[in-house]
Amino acid sequence: MTIRPAIPADTPAIAHIHVTSWRETYAGLMPDDFLDRMTNEETQRRREGGWERTISQKLETVLVAEQDGVMVAFGSAGPARDHPGYEAELMTLYALKSAQGRGLGRALFTEIVQQLRADGFQNLALWVLDANPTREWYLRQGGREAGEKTEGELREMRIVWDTLPG
Repeated sequence: MTIRPAIPADTPAIAHIHVTSWRETYAGLMPDDFLDRMTNEETQRRREGGWERTISQKLETVLVAEQDGVMVAFGSAGPARDHPGYEAELMTLYALKSAQGRGLGRALFTEIVQQLRADGFQNLALWVLDANPTREWYLRQGGREAGEKTEGELREMRIVWDTLPG
């Protein structure tokens, strides 16, 4: 397994993992019509553009994980957007289902946290869908629940680390 900073040329693979992971993870957890809109071809193209901009303009730390030379996961973090009292936010952490269960997520999360620490951040927060099994995974990584928000039918939980783990 190799974890490295993303480059603009990675954006098609990142967008593919992003929408594929949504399909694999959120089927049955989100309304079908919403999930279809968030994972269709047009959305994947928009995600490519967004990831290219994020990476080329260094708006967030974006790391990718490869197994046998194939990208199978990615994660991103940057300044917190709507987490009062928290400096950094984990924006994304997605792995293809075929790559899960091998410690890849933990390794990617650890690398992101190390980069955040190197960039001077002290703490971390994220939003996770309340029904997402990953919610428990974040708690096992030392996070704690600290609030929630509801948008339409979707309920998200805030997970926080008062000091960066590790």
